[in-house]
Amino acid sequence: MKFLKITSLLAMALLTACASTPQPVNSSVEATGTTTTTSSTSPAPADNLNLQTSRELQRKAPVKPSAPERSTNTGPLSNIDAQSLPSRTVVALAPPADLWERIRRGYGMPDLDTELVRDREQWYSSRPDYIFRMTERSKKYLFHIVEELELRGMPTELALLPFIESAFNPQAVSSAKAAGMWQFMPATGKYFELKQNAFRDDRRDVLASTRAALDYLQKLHGMFGNWHLALAAYNWGEGSVGRAIAKNKRAGQATTYQDLGMPMETRFYVPKLQAVKNIVSNPAQFNSKLPLIENHPYFQTVTIQRDIDLTLAAKLAEVDLADFKALNPSINRPVILAAGTPQILLPWDNAEVFQSNLEAYGSNRLASWTAWVAPTTLRPADVAKRVGMSESELRSINNIPARVVIRAGSTLLVPRSAHMADVTEKVADNGQLTLAPEVALRRSNVRATKGDNVASIARKYKVSAASVAEWNKVSASASFKAGQQVVLFLPAKARSKTSTAKTRGKTTIAKAPAKGKTVAAKPRSTATKVAKK
Repeated sequence: MKFLKITSLLAMALLTACASTPQPVNSSVEATGTTTTTSSTSPAPADNLNLQTSRELQRKAPVKPSAPERSTNTGPLSNIDAQSLPSRTVVALAPPADLWERIRRGYGMPDLDTELVRDREQWYSSRPDYIFRMTERSKKYLFHIVEELELRGMPTELALLPFIESAFNPQAVSSAKAAGMWQFMPATGKYFELKQNAFRDDRRDVLASTRAALDYLQKLHGMFGNWHLALAAYNWGEGSVGRAIAKNKRAGQATTYQDLGMPMETRFYVPKLQAVKNIVSNPAQFNSKLPLIENHPYFQTVTIQRDIDLTLAAKLAEVDLADFKALNPSINRPVILAAGTPQILLPWDNAEVFQSNLEAYGSNRLASWTAWVAPTTLRPADVAKRVGMSESELRSINNIPARVVIRAGSTLLVPRSAHMADVTEKVADNGQLTLAPEVALRRSNVRATKGDNVASIARKYKVSAASVAEWNKVSASASFKAGQQVVLFLPAKARSKTSTAKTRGKTTIAKAPAKGKTVAAKPRSTATKVAKK
């Protein structure tokens, strides 16, 4: 019993000692050794930071010890005790006044000083209206690009690259079929997982294309170890730059950007970027004016749960349709399919407005369009009859030119009835519209032989089984009796050849027309030119 009392007294003594021991002030120590302190009273944020996220505040207003307080001691870090606080001061770095200043602070590439740079400076500075329009257009996208560059530790002058590529126009398309503000070729876009289907083209998507472009630039910098060469490869192709470097090495020549033999477009590429960088650094020197771009996000990401018409989405967000399309340029149809485009971008202050208006809209139908997959190769007029719309409207909404047929498996946009379900993810993500030149088809009657079925007839005459089944009003697995008449629609050339072949009495073909000669055209090639970039 006495032992228990002694133990209890010792425990109480220990607790009392812990409670009376002074505790160090809460602190956080950065990897660099910089120590910051926190107090119970937080300072009021600056007026121009009221829309910043906590991550942005940390990046733009770091706190570090003043110069006299920097320690040269390389030993282990230790907490700051309460007694030493009065002797320590902290200096807050002012956040950038605007996004241009933030870009200037993050420059990380070596400057290029050549006659070509002077030439491009002169070209841009003689067109101040063009510079202003181009930079005004960048307002919607530039903050996001700078954020992503800083997160990756990349030079912020790369945020100016879309000025060179597309003048910051996400709808830009080059003669070589490169698209978007980062100008991705179709094959390069697919390599970097940018979806390209009947309903969207992520080469134009603000978030996806920026991610892909920075991934590609980082890859190229890793290959060549130099930003100027990486940029040359972005424009000319990594293989071309690699071969140019190898050629110079064999000749014992230098392998810098300025020493390589390259096309004129690539020769001007980095000087263009350097010229724009110089203008951003000092616009007054070049008779230019930059529009104010505040240092906070322009847009927010909003999740879409149901298919919704593009115009309705803009209306619910209370955003001008042109501005809505500028933030969501990858959507190339009048409907947003939730399964394929689960998120949209809206101006920062309109995101909450959209959610509120969407809830008030209730269970009313949001989409008046849906996707329809062609079961067989059809003429546009036949498709229009099936889906209940005019041929001209079908062609217009799906961008179908004249004198083509719609190949089997193609996905088209058609009117949606009141009780139809939303489009599935498989169709929304993989839908493609495949067209082929229209070929004159004429009805033919052939006699089936023993064992013939829909599939064997389709193989014999090189048509689809679905078409044979449809022409004869049977199922795709149906069989034919020997001697049964089978209806086919064949190109005139193939039909003529079949009619003159030796059939040994097994097949009879209706006579080919006497006039005219119709040649079955080859389907339009779907091959895509491999990107330089």
